[in-house]
Amino acid sequence: MRASGCPSLPKAETNAPHLPLHPSAWPVSRMFALAMITALVAASSQAQKSVPAVVNASTSIGAAATPGAAVATPEAMRQIASDPVMKAMQAELDRSKNELQLQSMQKPFFIEYRLDDVRSYDAEAAFGALTAENNSHQRAVRVTVRIGDYKTDSSGERGDGTLMLAADDNDPVALRYALWSATDSAYKAALRSYTQKQAALKTFQTPPNADDFSQQKPVVKIEPLVALDLDTAAWKKIVADASGLFLSAPEVRSLAPFVEYSSANIHGIALNRYLVNSEGTAVRHGYSGYEARVEAETQAPDGMRLARSSTATGVGQAQNNSQTKDAESFRSKTLAMLQALGELRDAPVVAEVYHGPVLFSGAATADIFADLFTGDIEAQKPAIGTTARTRGTFASSYKARVLPDFINVTDDPSMKTLDGTGLFGAYDIDDEGVQAQAVPVVQKGILKNYLIGRYPVKDFPESNGHGRAAIAQPSGPRAGVLVVAATDPMPVKALEDKLLGMAKDQGIDYVYQVELMGGRLDPRMIYRVRAADGKRELVRGAALEELDQRSLRSDIVAAGDDQHIMNSLAPVPMTTITPSLLFGDVGVKRATEEQEKLPYYPPPAAAR
Repeated sequence: MRASGCPSLPKAETNAPHLPLHPSAWPVSRMFALAMITALVAASSQAQKSVPAVVNASTSIGAAATPGAAVATPEAMRQIASDPVMKAMQAELDRSKNELQLQSMQKPFFIEYRLDDVRSYDAEAAFGALTAENNSHQRAVRVTVRIGDYKTDSSGERGDGTLMLAADDNDPVALRYALWSATDSAYKAALRSYTQKQAALKTFQTPPNADDFSQQKPVVKIEPLVALDLDTAAWKKIVADASGLFLSAPEVRSLAPFVEYSSANIHGIALNRYLVNSEGTAVRHGYSGYEARVEAETQAPDGMRLARSSTATGVGQAQNNSQTKDAESFRSKTLAMLQALGELRDAPVVAEVYHGPVLFSGAATADIFADLFTGDIEAQKPAIGTTARTRGTFASSYKARVLPDFINVTDDPSMKTLDGTGLFGAYDIDDEGVQAQAVPVVQKGILKNYLIGRYPVKDFPESNGHGRAAIAQPSGPRAGVLVVAATDPMPVKALEDKLLGMAKDQGIDYVYQVELMGGRLDPRMIYRVRAADGKRELVRGAALEELDQRSLRSDIVAAGDDQHIMNSLAPVPMTTITPSLLFGDVGVKRATEEQEKLPYYPPPAAAR
């Protein structure tokens, strides 16, 4: 169990190791904000209600305007002046622009200050009792200083900038001291990095195929501050009750002797992010939301370990209306999860190796795209000296087919809700101060665009508003609201009929339907379906093979008209919306997992 207290934190961090940002690489955090900031700063010791005011601007607040450029509106100026954090950040930025330069060394061409103000609440429970509760408020500043110019600068592969914890009150002097110290460290690091980079570039015959940093039109946008609007007293009781529901609910009481672990947690977060840079951008924006999760584990009679989980989420202002509803439904979701776990325990084991059609639900498809697709459309800058466009599987797939010709994929951060559900991945301005854009990533199966921040790659010289950052982390290209849709979708019942029709055409006795996936694309709820009558039988111990980018391109034969929403808070808020997909050829085999010994004696008798 993680400690609820805050360990001592080192002073500063320069070029911190880059933590994985893809949602599939992070579990639901129990102490999210505290753990992230603590981990980042610890890594440093190894490395060294108002109306939003929006306007395009081309100069820093308080500096002389560029001819022909728009300037901040009076309302924006008023809101900046009334915010002590923004005011202190802008004052220190202006001072750094004027005074930051070592003798005979280059002056920075770009400086960026970002402050993350994080309030979080976490509660954990196990076997019906609360085990941990934590309220946290922390601030961290990340300062980026760039030497050189937009074509070739001091940026490196490990992420740029210096991280420093900041006082959690609004004392302007304390904040400016933190910014000053971080700026000094970042500038010295940038000078070293630039010298090393210039030397490295001389060893390669071919120059880089894209600039190091894109020049973007500055933006001023001051959004209302967000708050952590969570009924903590109610939720900590809800998670405690959920973790012990297998003991108290008559519907699942028969499962109690076989449950070996049962836990639940709630994580709520409110992040207010402040951003100013030397180009004139000044942005204050944020998000709030929560995730509640319950999980139970058991063993089948043959020793196979089995687990099931269920999640409830709420985002932003939508949580004010849906929080009560989510809390009320959490119990019923937990009951359904426990009942499914009991059925899974008694289910037969997959025995034969199977190759043939498999139907994946929308929920399962979301996990497939998160694992096999999303990370490869986020255009990471290639290693210095290479001629590649990006990193990853799709590095050479620009204008090539990556999906069937009836599948389109769009990332549209402007989508705030879908059918009344708030979408975690929605935003207006990205974390590099660029207006969010809807990007048609795949059209008729062809990869047309990558998601780009301010780090250009070949053929994509400018950001399309997808530069995003985890708490206290460097920014990079990340998806927002990723929507997968078919041009000719089918009702789910028609997909099921098509599945059975394919079985009969191929002369096979049964096919498979996958309802839920786990980590590493392991099926957690998979059904064997008889071709003769469509009868479904839950099975366990299955593993999938030959499910990869090639099968995404060549094996999808039909898509449903359903839209499953997968919201993820950590590490960067993201939403994936996917339909059910029918694959023509996927392998299903028995997983090669050890069958552990069962407990030698039963758990304590209990009734609630």
